[in-house]
Amino acid sequence: MNVGNNILKVRATIPQGVELVAVSKFHPNEALMEAYEVGQRVFGESRATELVAKAKSLPDDIQWHFIGHLQTNKVRMIMPYVSLIHSVDSERLLLLIDAEAKRINRTIDVLLQVHVAEEETKFGFSLEELLQLVESGVIDSLENVRVVGVMGMATNTDDEMRINADFEAIAQTYQQTRTLLKNNDAFTQISMGMSDDYLIAIEKGSTMVRIGSTIFGYRQY
Repeated sequence: MNVGNNILKVRATIPQGVELVAVSKFHPNEALMEAYEVGQRVFGESRATELVAKAKSLPDDIQWHFIGHLQTNKVRMIMPYVSLIHSVDSERLLLLIDAEAKRINRTIDVLLQVHVAEEETKFGFSLEELLQLVESGVIDSLENVRVVGVMGMATNTDDEMRINADFEAIAQTYQQTRTLLKNNDAFTQISMGMSDDYLIAIEKGSTMVRIGSTIFGYRQY
């Protein structure tokens, strides 16, 4: 697996203005350094302990994105290292991140996770829940969190029509949320699209794609 070559090939397919998050979970530091050597600086991890261990041992200019389901008891652990949390799926989690960021005097960027896929196992706000959260004024009251956009996943299926519809729904949710926010200057990101569907996601307005297996090969559990 030539990780450096894979990164360059993927980058060639991504238009300017779309951020590549190299999903490095379950892969060793050596593989991440191969990506780093060709200029990749944004990496996505889904386990708090793994993110912290890698952040402590790899170069300081790496931006760590937390992309998995974040348990409340793991928030404090990642706070000093993370630059963006993609997967905020409850008001409780949002308020806890704000409190923990305040405790260590940092401002943390987050995305609100939207649930549109057919699988029951996926986390996230429904459109109604998200709009209720915005209308409640909670987001405008945060002191140490910047809500910078939304994240979502398409249904895990070969049905391209369904994938298209899911990404359209996520993009529409982003637009509706942006309209309702009092201060929406920072609300600019739509994180959607993975190895199998990122080109469709970009067509539908994604500004950030999360790509793992196309870069690193299949995960080494």
